[in-house]
Amino acid sequence: MARQRKRKGDPVTGWLNLFKPVDITSTQAVAILKKKYNAQKVGHGGTLDPLADGILPIAFGEATKTVQWAMDARKEYVFTIRWGVSTESQDAEGDVTGTSDARPTRQQVEELLKGYIGTIEQVPPRFSAIKVDGQRAYDLAREGEEFELTSREVDVFTADVIGMPDADHTVIHVTSGKGFYVRAMARDLAFDLECEGHISQLRRTRVGQFGAATAIPLSRIEETEDPETLMGFLQPIHAVLEGVPSVDITREEAGHIRHGRSIVLLPHLIEAWQAQKSEDPEDRSAIAVCEGKAVALGEIRAGQFEPGRVFMS
Repeated sequence: MARQRKRKGDPVTGWLNLFKPVDITSTQAVAILKKKYNAQKVGHGGTLDPLADGILPIAFGEATKTVQWAMDARKEYVFTIRWGVSTESQDAEGDVTGTSDARPTRQQVEELLKGYIGTIEQVPPRFSAIKVDGQRAYDLAREGEEFELTSREVDVFTADVIGMPDADHTVIHVTSGKGFYVRAMARDLAFDLECEGHISQLRRTRVGQFGAATAIPLSRIEETEDPETLMGFLQPIHAVLEGVPSVDITREEAGHIRHGRSIVLLPHLIEAWQAQKSEDPEDRSAIAVCEGKAVALGEIRAGQFEPGRVFMS
């Protein structure tokens, strides 16, 4: 029989609400935390540009099975557009591609933003992680390759001007769905306003239930040596499963679920689940929780919890 390779590191599990600093990539942040926690498996819940800071949800161990929920969650951004200069990457890092003396007024930006709210078509930036024939768009862009990216639908729930410190800068707050690019919005606003512009500062202030108020700065984690304190920074697996109702189960039932078996739920648990669930009659999703820890994601049908994605203890 083939011997199963043993993973290096400790079986750390949970979510970390990380506040990423500027000048490092999301991948670099993951590598730092993997080493710091000596963790077997680490991932992140949505790329944040190197020139951006803010919320970068980090998944450890079994929490990586729920990364898609972070990717799909609503996100909030606060960003500054510098008018008068456009760049190749739509941020301060790229080469200058155009300049202009034209400057929009606050009222012009506010009026234009109204048309950006709702489900809109957006073409991702050329410097993005979108794949083109198996290659990342940013790699092709850096190599000077010619290629086209198709537009796709994204959701913008709010878009407001929250500051205009001078004629050269406008500060905007946006709440969006998955797949939305702030740099693309800056590019399109500049085009529609017939002036040049790029992102000079970008901060992500929320991803789902992970907000800035409870985020842990990377520097604080790097300075912490006490293992108990480090583990205390982590949140449970189901912290990211915003809106999915939970059902409390016993240890015995958790054992059955971890072996892939369904369990029968008592009537009061069904009633509690129905009180939490969405209004969508087709939505049968639930989280089975034992002693405060997520055991599995699944569905409730005919009075039973049927496991779909099981989390090992």
